[in-house]
Amino acid sequence: MNEQDIILQLNTIVRNIFDDDSIVLTADTTAEDIDGWDSMKHINIVVAAEGQFGVRFLTSEIELLRNVGDFVTLISRKIK
Repeated sequence: MNEQDIILQLNTIVRNIFDDDSIVLTADTTAEDIDGWDSMKHINIVVAAEGQFGVRFLTSEIELLRNVGDFVTLISRKIK
């Protein structure tokens, strides 16, 4: 699975959580770019990504993420 595949799957997750099909994630997207992205939605995204990709994230890993690109890189490393 390449990084583009990962971002497409993350985009689906985020659209479902926010119930907004107009959301389009890029590597540079941050929580501040999406209205309503709060700590609860953040947790929901992380848990959904764990299920989707069959991985587990440490809190310390999540705390280092600054944008979607960082999340994609982390997922990519864990699924290899």
